[in-house]
Amino acid sequence: MRKSILFILLMFVVSLTSNAQKYALIDMEYILENIPAYTRANEQLNELSQKWQDEIEALSQEAQRIYKEYQVQYASLTDGQRTKKEEEVIAKEKGISELKRKYFGPEGELTKRRQAAMQPIQDDIYEAVKEIAEQNGYSVVIDRASATSVIFASPRIDISNEVLFKLGYSD
Repeated sequence: MRKSILFILLMFVVSLTSNAQKYALIDMEYILENIPAYTRANEQLNELSQKWQDEIEALSQEAQRIYKEYQVQYASLTDGQRTKKEEEVIAKEKGISELKRKYFGPEGELTKRRQAAMQPIQDDIYEAVKEIAEQNGYSVVIDRASATSVIFASPRIDISNEVLFKLGYSD
């Protein structure tokens, strides 16, 4: 009887061990920092963003200049001229708002260009992670850069360098 219980207990422990899942971590920020195409794309997007920001700033200064002129000339303008100047200032500010939304809004040009530049890089990383996970039997691969609930993880399970190697970016 004792041998039966011991045998069943041993089988239970073996079955639990055989079903254990393997985990791995990646650090997406570290991987992206080591991919030259990502760095170049980021620099180009930052330059484009700065160019658009400068354009918007110039238009804002123009709107401020028109408004200040309006304030200085207010007393000498007729009601029709005042209305015309007010409409001009409002139209200028509305144009600036539309331009900001066009360039920087959630569906703006910057978002579209960032998606177009980054998607191929992210797809390559995903495929490399997938291949490594399948080869090594990992059930789950977690991105430590975005996993806020990971308090500690052993560096032994970090496969970021393997991903970079698979992509051809490290030795």
